[in-house]
Amino acid sequence: MPDLFAYTDGACSGNPGPGGWGVLMRAMDGEKILKERELNGGEAETTNNRMELLAAISALETLERPSKITVVTDSAYVKNGVTGWIFGWKRNGWKTSNKKPVKNVDLWQRLDEAQARHDVTWEWVKGHAGHPENEKADELARAGMAPFKPKKAQA
Repeated sequence: MPDLFAYTDGACSGNPGPGGWGVLMRAMDGEKILKERELNGGEAETTNNRMELLAAISALETLERPSKITVVTDSAYVKNGVTGWIFGWKRNGWKTSNKKPVKNVDLWQRLDEAQARHDVTWEWVKGHAGHPENEKADELARAGMAPFKPKKAQA
């Protein structure tokens, strides 16, 4: 059984502004890459956190059957949210500890549902630190954002 990995990243030009998300999916046998797949997308008006969440959601939703997967993100927001905060939010009816509505609740609920089908291990890596798979996910996220960025005026 190959090991599955999803390297995810989000990008935003302005916050809010045009944004994109990217995912590098890999099936590995030890050090050997068996299969690789790239995913990305974007939106005209969004935030960095929403794009980080959408990258993780897209990685999990693209799997056709329940799988054991490691999701690697450079977003402490996603990692801390999905491995910690989400349990309290669900207990409190999707409210924070100060009784305020959870930001991006639509995406948190979608991520919660997407990961429920799988055996997910969450890992955090420092972004923009030369991690090759994270750099590729960032490149995919920027490509996902490109169609939504305003074109520069021609002189």
